Amino acid sequence: MAWKLLDLSQEIYQGMSLFPMHQSTFIMTNMTHDENKAKTKSKTLGFSARNLLISEHCGTHTDAIWEYEPSGPTIDKMPLEYFWGSAVCLDLSHVKADRFITPKDLEDAMRKSNQQIEKGDIVLLYTGHYDRNFNTDKWQTSYTGLNKDAAEWLAKKGAVNIGVDAPAIDHPDDLDFSGHYICGKYNMTNTENLCNLHLLVNKRFLFFGLPLKIRDGSGSPIRAVALIEE
Repeated sequence: MAWKLLDLSQEIYQGMSLFPMHQSTFIMTNMTHDENKAKTKSKTLGFSARNLLISEHCGTHTDAIWEYEPSGPTIDKMPLEYFWGSAVCLDLSHVKADRFITPKDLEDAMRKSNQQIEKGDIVLLYTGHYDRNFNTDKWQTSYTGLNKDAAEWLAKKGAVNIGVDAPAIDHPDDLDFSGHYICGKYNMTNTENLCNLHLLVNKRFLFFGLPLKIRDGSGSPIRAVALIEE
């Protein structure tokens, strides 16, 4: 049996696009190789490092339940089973940005995938938004998202983590943030700003998106990957 590892993560860099409420990314040189070599008086080498000022919701990231449900756990208190395990990817790329993803859309996508959502699954939604609009003025403003009933449909199927190739699982017009509301109600997390989901459509695979162990964190950047059989 052969396995292939697929990278589902966006880069972190100064000037990257972020959801409007979050801290912009700044990257500063702490010390160059030459500066360090002069400071340590080493005759062989110098060490270089940079300082990062980033949001807990920078780039490809996962949310702590506490972010949207004050009684829920922070990122350091959540079981790791939220962030890795068996996963499926559903094709919602036909849903236009001017409408919400509905339960019928999910049911149709599930049927076409020949997969079933099992209790404890991670469910990734391929909307095509990253492929079409990353690094454009539409990235933060024009994408589809789950309506309340669709998010609850996934919760009742047993999903513990909903992932999407867009800035949020909610539609930009939804100021009730229905997807996050349902995640809080059902003690679920979500993973945003994924990429390369077109490579996983209608497949079952192992997903890994482990967060940093940030004390009392509201979320964390992750290196999301999928492990698939070839």
